[in-house]
Amino acid sequence: MSATRKPSARCSDAAEAAFGGVDVLVNNAGIMTLSSLAESSDALFDRQIAVNLKGTFNTLREAAKRLRDGGRIVNFSTSIVGLKLENYGVYAATKAAVETLTAILSKELRGRSITVNAVAPGPTATDLFLNGKSEDLIARMSKMNPLERLGTPDDIASAVAFLAGPDGSWINGQVLRANGGMI
Repeated sequence: MSATRKPSARCSDAAEAAFGGVDVLVNNAGIMTLSSLAESSDALFDRQIAVNLKGTFNTLREAAKRLRDGGRIVNFSTSIVGLKLENYGVYAATKAAVETLTAILSKELRGRSITVNAVAPGPTATDLFLNGKSEDLIARMSKMNPLERLGTPDDIASAVAFLAGPDGSWINGQVLRANGGMI
């Protein structure tokens, strides 16, 4: 493997060498830095675009070429795309783009029985959500949904497992908003 190849290509190479191919891609890398649009720096914007959007794009490109027929792709978005909360503008924009890529790739892979979907978690008790937020804000956001709690990593993993498994075989080009009914 060449060190000049993109990490997504090197990862696909390694999976193909170890397992003979790739059947499932879960795009779950993401970062979030909150700031009003007026106060967002170019560095903040560029970093979130690089990780949340370009990282997803790079792995989708590889998967489109390499994923075995009948495979599954699950991207990560966010329920913030629907909530449109202040200070989440750049983050939400990257995830809205991921939702659009999801729908388009599901159509581009026509004829290969590959599903492409996204999971859009609501507030979930992970470092990505909890870091940098006051206890008051966390409590307020946990009460925003009718279940009146934060999601758990297991809640989100179950949604991903559904879409990646045989029970999700008829779901394609969709965004599953796993958020306790928040939106």
